[in-house]
Amino acid sequence: MSEPLWIQGGRIIDPANSRDEEADLFALDGKIVETLSEGERSTARKIDASGQIVCPGFIDLHSHFREPGQSQKETIRSGSLAAAAGGYTTVVIMPDVSPPADNAGVIQYILDAVAKHACVNILVTGCMTQGRAGDNLAPIGSLKKTGVVAITDSPDSPQNNEIMRRTLEYAGMFDLLIMEQGRDRSLTEGATMHEGATSLRLGLHGSPRAAEDLSVSRATVLAALTGARVHLQCISSGSAVDMIRRAKSRGLKVTAEVTPHHLSLTDETMASYDPRYKTNPPLREEWDRQALIEGLLDGTIDCIASDHEPHVDYEKDVEFDLAPFGVIGLETALPICMATLVRGDAAELTDLVRFLSTNPARILELDKGHLSPGAEADVTVFDPDEKWVVDPDTMESLSANSPWLGEELRGKATHVAVKGNLVLQRDS
Repeated sequence: MSEPLWIQGGRIIDPANSRDEEADLFALDGKIVETLSEGERSTARKIDASGQIVCPGFIDLHSHFREPGQSQKETIRSGSLAAAAGGYTTVVIMPDVSPPADNAGVIQYILDAVAKHACVNILVTGCMTQGRAGDNLAPIGSLKKTGVVAITDSPDSPQNNEIMRRTLEYAGMFDLLIMEQGRDRSLTEGATMHEGATSLRLGLHGSPRAAEDLSVSRATVLAALTGARVHLQCISSGSAVDMIRRAKSRGLKVTAEVTPHHLSLTDETMASYDPRYKTNPPLREEWDRQALIEGLLDGTIDCIASDHEPHVDYEKDVEFDLAPFGVIGLETALPICMATLVRGDAAELTDLVRFLSTNPARILELDKGHLSPGAEADVTVFDPDEKWVVDPDTMESLSANSPWLGEELRGKATHVAVKGNLVLQRDS
């Protein structure tokens, strides 16, 4: 049982309850409460949140932890510490571990590791297909019974349309969300970045928008056919945003996410041939970046997800063509989104909390993402103006493949509570 918690004088932003005010926030026995008694206040853990934002804990729908199989890159423990450092109280992890999370045994192993080592809520996904190979369906019903919250082959996708259709049908039977990070692999073989003027100038093989657009089109067509819920991951193409907008206008059960790096960076960063910027889907053009921001603001894209994909130094420190795809993002998502959206005058802080907390909870149908009395006390306190340098020696992740390594960022979580227990406390 957690001690009483008294967060004093912060700016409480709770979009689910249309709340934006300076006030105190209280928690007792792991739940948000209206107030504390005099006796409870005398024993409460007090946090001075003056000048800071108090909001529902951030929820990340898309992270790749590496346990089991590649724990030198990230473990459940290190990944959850990185999440807490970034202000996250709940993280959904993908099934691309070794062996893949395509059966109840692997899922149970991960759940046991989560129960033993995680300091934040970790939710587990299972594979769509056996071995994530795209050929045969995984035992979806068995995975649901074991405790997965969604199924996905992320960062891959079945290329066979019949397999994809059957996956959606079975997922619908078990009321499971499909998370789809799709691309047409026949159009991306050997690609290392976005196909365009920059890839031509740099002499690098590119991946066209069409590879993503075809997958998004397939997902929306099959969502209409099956009635299943589909969440589209890592949208990077401006034309894909238009497809999702049309799908939503037809009432399809489609949601979508965008990453901080796709919101803030373009393919021009590849001019340095730095593998830290190599990610999948690739960073695209300024037109795409602006379309992603517009889609986020008008509700076409529902939320921001980190796509935290750790790799150790020696994997990225190779020729650009040979380096693996992926960047880490849990610890930098908040300041990057602050810089791109809030300080870029595109969005308000209330919008940012909605994208990072309220909307992800809605997509997964979780009773989280709000500060209503009786809700679990998953709370993030952050200083929007604190400056800090992205330094691998002070970061919690075991990997340092960040696009912002060595840069000074602005905005950082100071306190994070999960069910009323402080898992991050950085008092100045």
